[in-house]
Amino acid sequence: MSESEDNTIYKVVYNHEEQYSYWPADRELPLGWNDAGKEGSKTECLDYIQEVWTDMRPLSLRKKMKEMEAAQG
Repeated sequence: MSESEDNTIYKVVYNHEEQYSYWPADRELPLGWNDAGKEGSKTECLDYIQEVWTDMRPLSLRKKMKEMEAAQG
């Protein structure tokens, strides 16, 4: 099956590190993942992820780097 034939509805999900993915909307979310409130085709979900996930660094790394900057400043 090609992506153009994929009629699955997906939802955007994110984890505690604010990393994003998509997941079939009719399946239970995997442990540790939360619903981001966006559903649609795979392409729509990927477009949304590209729009909102602008910093690919995990949340824990962003926090640590911010702490290091504050300690230096």
